[in-house]
Amino acid sequence: MAEGYLTTHVLDTARGVPAAGMEVVLYRLANGARDELARMVTNADGRTDSPILPAAHFACGSYELEFHAGAYLDASGAAPEEPRFLDVVPIRFGISDEAAHYHVPLLISPFGMSTYRGS
Repeated sequence: MAEGYLTTHVLDTARGVPAAGMEVVLYRLANGARDELARMVTNADGRTDSPILPAAHFACGSYELEFHAGAYLDASGAAPEEPRFLDVVPIRFGISDEAAHYHVPLLISPFGMSTYRGS
Protein backbone atom coordinates (compact mmCIF):
# COMPACT_ATOMS: atom_id res chain seq x y z
CA MET A 1 0.00 0.00 0.00
CA ALA A 2 1.23 3.49 -0.85
CA GLU A 3 1.90 5.96 1.93
CA GLY A 4 1.41 9.10 -0.15
CA TYR A 5 -1.74 11.14 -0.52
CA LEU A 6 -3.09 14.16 -2.39
CA THR A 7 -4.58 17.32 -0.90
CA THR A 8 -5.73 20.67 -2.24
CA HIS A 9 -6.48 24.12 -0.86
CA VAL A 10 -8.22 27.02 -2.62
CA LEU A 11 -7.69 30.66 -1.69
CA ASP A 12 -9.69 33.57 -3.06
CA THR A 13 -6.91 36.13 -3.57
CA ALA A 14 -9.30 38.91 -4.62
CA ARG A 15 -11.14 38.77 -1.30
CA GLY A 16 -8.26 37.48 0.85
CA VAL A 17 -10.22 34.51 2.19
CA PRO A 18 -10.38 30.73 1.77
CA ALA A 19 -12.62 29.71 -1.14
CA ALA A 20 -15.34 27.87 0.77
CA GLY A 21 -17.97 25.93 -1.18
CA MET A 22 -15.99 25.32 -4.39
CA GLU A 23 -16.55 21.98 -6.10
CA VAL A 24 -13.33 20.11 -6.94
CA VAL A 25 -13.22 16.97 -9.10
CA LEU A 26 -10.23 14.62 -9.42
CA TYR A 27 -9.62 12.53 -12.55
CA ARG A 28 -6.97 9.94 -13.37
CA LEU A 29 -5.68 10.20 -16.94
CA ALA A 30 -4.52 7.03 -18.70
CA ASN A 31 -4.59 5.71 -22.27
CA GLY A 32 -6.74 8.60 -23.48
CA ALA A 33 -9.32 8.03 -20.73
CA ARG A 34 -10.33 10.48 -18.02
CA ASP A 35 -11.76 8.56 -15.05
CA GLU A 36 -13.40 10.42 -12.18
CA LEU A 37 -11.96 9.38 -8.81
CA ALA A 38 -13.41 11.93 -6.40
CA ARG A 39 -15.80 14.88 -6.20
CA MET A 40 -15.67 17.11 -3.13
CA VAL A 41 -16.55 20.62 -1.98
CA THR A 42 -14.13 22.87 -0.11
CA ASN A 43 -14.91 23.63 3.53
CA ALA A 44 -14.72 26.97 5.40
CA ASP A 45 -10.90 26.76 5.32
CA GLY A 46 -10.87 26.26 1.52
CA ARG A 47 -9.76 22.63 1.91
CA THR A 48 -11.52 19.32 1.41
CA ASP A 49 -12.50 17.55 4.63
CA SER A 50 -10.24 14.61 3.76
CA PRO A 51 -7.46 13.99 1.22
CA ILE A 52 -8.89 14.13 -2.27
CA LEU A 53 -6.81 11.04 -3.05
CA PRO A 54 -6.14 9.08 0.16
CA ALA A 55 -3.23 6.69 0.70
CA ALA A 56 -5.38 3.62 -0.02
CA HIS A 57 -5.93 4.79 -3.63
CA PHE A 58 -2.71 6.73 -4.21
CA ALA A 59 -0.67 5.67 -7.25
CA CYS A 60 1.84 7.15 -9.68
CA GLY A 61 0.37 8.52 -12.86
CA SER A 62 -1.22 11.51 -14.54
CA TYR A 63 -4.11 13.34 -12.90
CA GLU A 64 -6.33 16.36 -13.36
CA LEU A 65 -7.96 18.48 -10.69
CA GLU A 66 -10.95 20.41 -11.99
CA PHE A 67 -11.90 23.48 -9.92
CA HIS A 68 -15.39 24.89 -10.50
CA ALA A 69 -14.32 28.50 -10.02
CA GLY A 70 -17.13 30.15 -12.00
CA ALA A 71 -19.89 28.78 -9.79
CA TYR A 72 -17.85 29.74 -6.72
CA LEU A 73 -17.31 33.29 -8.01
CA ASP A 74 -21.03 33.64 -8.81
CA ALA A 75 -21.94 32.54 -5.26
CA SER A 76 -19.26 34.72 -3.64
CA GLY A 77 -20.69 37.97 -4.95
CA ALA A 78 -17.94 38.66 -7.50
CA ALA A 79 -19.07 41.14 -10.14
CA PRO A 80 -21.17 39.21 -12.65
CA GLU A 81 -20.02 38.59 -16.21
CA GLU A 82 -21.27 36.23 -18.91
CA PRO A 83 -19.39 34.16 -19.65
CA ARG A 84 -16.95 34.22 -16.75
CA PHE A 85 -13.31 34.73 -17.72
CA LEU A 86 -12.43 31.75 -15.47
CA ASP A 87 -15.09 29.07 -15.18
CA VAL A 88 -13.80 25.52 -14.79
CA VAL A 89 -10.06 25.55 -14.08
CA PRO A 90 -8.25 22.27 -14.91
CA ILE A 91 -4.80 21.53 -13.51
CA ARG A 92 -3.02 18.51 -14.99
CA PHE A 93 -0.10 17.13 -13.02
CA GLY A 94 1.90 13.97 -12.48
CA ILE A 95 2.55 11.87 -9.38
CA SER A 96 5.89 10.09 -9.52
CA ASP A 97 6.55 9.22 -5.85
CA GLU A 98 4.07 6.88 -4.16
CA ALA A 99 5.42 7.72 -0.70
CA ALA A 100 5.06 11.51 -0.95
CA HIS A 101 2.41 14.00 0.05
CA TYR A 102 1.32 15.93 -3.03
CA HIS A 103 -0.44 19.22 -2.35
CA VAL A 104 -1.90 21.10 -5.32
CA PRO A 105 -3.36 24.44 -4.21
CA LEU A 106 -5.21 26.98 -6.32
CA LEU A 107 -5.06 30.74 -5.87
CA ILE A 108 -8.06 32.25 -7.65
CA SER A 109 -9.55 35.63 -8.48
CA PRO A 110 -12.11 36.56 -11.16
CA PHE A 111 -9.32 37.32 -13.65
CA GLY A 112 -6.35 35.18 -12.67
CA MET A 113 -5.18 31.96 -11.11
CA SER A 114 -1.97 30.32 -9.95
CA THR A 115 -0.90 26.95 -8.66
CA TYR A 116 2.25 25.22 -7.44
CA ARG A 117 3.31 21.99 -5.77
CA GLY A 118 2.95 22.69 -2.08
CA SER A 119 3.80 20.74 1.01
